[in-house]
Amino acid sequence: MGLPDQAVSEARERVRAAIRNSGLSFPTARITVNLAPADLRKEGPIYDLPIALGLLAAQDVFPAAMLRGLIAAGELALDGSLRPIQGAVNLALLAAQTGESVMLPAASAPEAALIDGVKVLGATGLRDAVAHLSGQTLLTPAEPPPPAPDPEALLDLLDIKGQGQAKRALEIALAGGHNLLMVGSPGSGKTMLARRAPSLLPRLTRAEALEVTRIHSAAGMLGTARGLIETPPYRSPHSTVSDAGLIGGGSVPRPGEVSLAHRGVLFLDEFPEFSRRALETMRQPLEDGRVVISRARASVMYPAQFQLIAAMNPCPCGYLGDPERPCVCKPSERTRYAARISGPLLDRIDIIVRVPRLTVDELSRATPGESSGVVRKRLEHARTTMMARQGERNGLLIGQKLREFTQLAPGPDSFIRAAARQLGLTGRGFDRVLRVARTVADLGGSDDITESHLAEAVTYRPKTLV
Repeated sequence: MGLPDQAVSEARERVRAAIRNSGLSFPTARITVNLAPADLRKEGPIYDLPIALGLLAAQDVFPAAMLRGLIAAGELALDGSLRPIQGAVNLALLAAQTGESVMLPAASAPEAALIDGVKVLGATGLRDAVAHLSGQTLLTPAEPPPPAPDPEALLDLLDIKGQGQAKRALEIALAGGHNLLMVGSPGSGKTMLARRAPSLLPRLTRAEALEVTRIHSAAGMLGTARGLIETPPYRSPHSTVSDAGLIGGGSVPRPGEVSLAHRGVLFLDEFPEFSRRALETMRQPLEDGRVVISRARASVMYPAQFQLIAAMNPCPCGYLGDPERPCVCKPSERTRYAARISGPLLDRIDIIVRVPRLTVDELSRATPGESSGVVRKRLEHARTTMMARQGERNGLLIGQKLREFTQLAPGPDSFIRAAARQLGLTGRGFDRVLRVARTVADLGGSDDITESHLAEAVTYRPKTLV
């Protein structure tokens, strides 16, 4: 009793079989398991282990006092073994706040051991748990697994020849936390550039790594051998992703791609091919850095401070402006294609850059650019400047803070106002030009925003996409 879902209700069969198959006695009397509080829905099989331990303690198989100060969770198989669970890191964080220890399936214990100062016990089955609680064979505290390398971080910017302007736009976007849209023909290198974004970002701090790891743990995507996520995550969902898959939600709320990309990169290839509704739901996370999923009984908040990088073709056929292949699209088709991205969403993208497709001759003549390591050092220096000056990246500046840290001299002020009138910038678009210009100045080591910085920022705000 206590508002269980189907998985919890079926615990009666799993617990009975697990206890008997572990060589322990199961009482023949009527048993009531009260899952308090009664108005909070209980979901998932993680209640199997605590129900079994409570039942055995009630039969004096081991002293009931051994359960005090212990958080137990785990799914029991019919043979009494314990299966891994989701959210082990979050249970360990709860234990760190309450000063308790944790007992989990052995496969999930290393994940929980990522939290410092928490005693995590991993049991392979119900027999191990009972032997520990009865003092017969004590379990050894689990050790955290080593951090797993991120395969995306092994890619280097040196792999891409040419595309100097696109690389520059990517550097500015990552330095200041600005959203980026790349427009170019198939094969121009848009996806290659996006996949190298994690190699340019600095490693996560301990607090950031725990935050990202918690989200992936809650989504069941951490894996049993994956350690603390110390590199910025990179997510690239397919254009057929559902609204709930992108933003989060479902009957049992789960983090979506925007939350899985927290502190990292969310790459949306073929940007106009995503459903209009899914794209529009991103507008609030892009502004607030979080997702709130409301249901009848409760609301869930997931962090979503992600770096949006999107890519699209210039037209349906993909070859508008291509040096070798002519475009076969009608003007009306191009207009409809660009209109799939709404004005309000486009207004939230700070940088739009053209990525032309280079010919074979141009690629062979192109000189190698800078490596990811060189660009990352410059990017880290710019971020350090931002944090020392205002405590956050330029892409997050709003209101009075934005006005304070983007003050312009009379010359640059006249220049940006004239550009705003010519381009028809909205108030939000005007602010985004100022933020990008502030980042350009920080990358150049300049305290003041000059006309050249503003001019470069304005080039990333074209009037139209096609």
